[in-house]
Amino acid sequence: MKTFVLGDIHGAAKALEQCIERSGFDPDNDKLIQLGDITDGYPDVFECVDMLMKIKNLIAIKGNHDDWFNEFISTDFHPQYWNLGGLGTLKSYLRHAGKPDMFRATRSGYKTSLASSDIPAAHRQFFMRQQLYHVDVKNRCFVHGGFLSGIPLSQQRPQEFYWDRTLWENAYRHKLLMAGDEKLRSFAPVPDFSEVFLGHTPTINWGTDEPLNAFNIWNLDTGAGHSGRLTIMDADTKAYWQSDPLPSLYAENTRPG
Repeated sequence: MKTFVLGDIHGAAKALEQCIERSGFDPDNDKLIQLGDITDGYPDVFECVDMLMKIKNLIAIKGNHDDWFNEFISTDFHPQYWNLGGLGTLKSYLRHAGKPDMFRATRSGYKTSLASSDIPAAHRQFFMRQQLYHVDVKNRCFVHGGFLSGIPLSQQRPQEFYWDRTLWENAYRHKLLMAGDEKLRSFAPVPDFSEVFLGHTPTINWGTDEPLNAFNIWNLDTGAGHSGRLTIMDADTKAYWQSDPLPSLYAENTRPG
């Protein structure tokens, strides 16, 4: 069994298909750890969930966008932040519910006919069962956003795991400074784990649509929710495979969401 890690998908099923095919991932025998944010962005969220549920050895991590969708599933209230890419999720589930593709934007999100009962039971259970983080037998931590250093994971608020950006940003800032200061070479942002794999903060913020590494942290959010690519990586060898740029796969969507 090989272990693969997949970055933020954001409703891009076409990119997901390319990553699975190009990496040679075996859905019956290999393990896939998906780092969250399956929802919001491009309009194939339903298809993404269907594809992931067919993978026998899947570990699904919760992202902040997934948490918003789970809030809708649990309460039938549309989350305030659905104006950040939520239109793609609405289009996907309205289409599969056989309802008109109608919605109206408001200051707090969208007014739409979509109801939580329109979400298939298997999909509702999928989002309710996502994990906040996963630590494997090799002491590698997989998380969507990050966490607070120096505090046991069991003592942290759930929001830290899918909202934190400081873990990655501080580590990468130190890496950039390291070349000019020998004292920083001993910097260890996450001494409690052999490696950390995360997403949430797109690498396109630093001008690249490829994974970035800082010390023992790997960032696999390569901008699939925007104009970048989706990335899947072999967690052991660090070989990785990518989709085509998202705008070329969804030419009809000039801007996701």
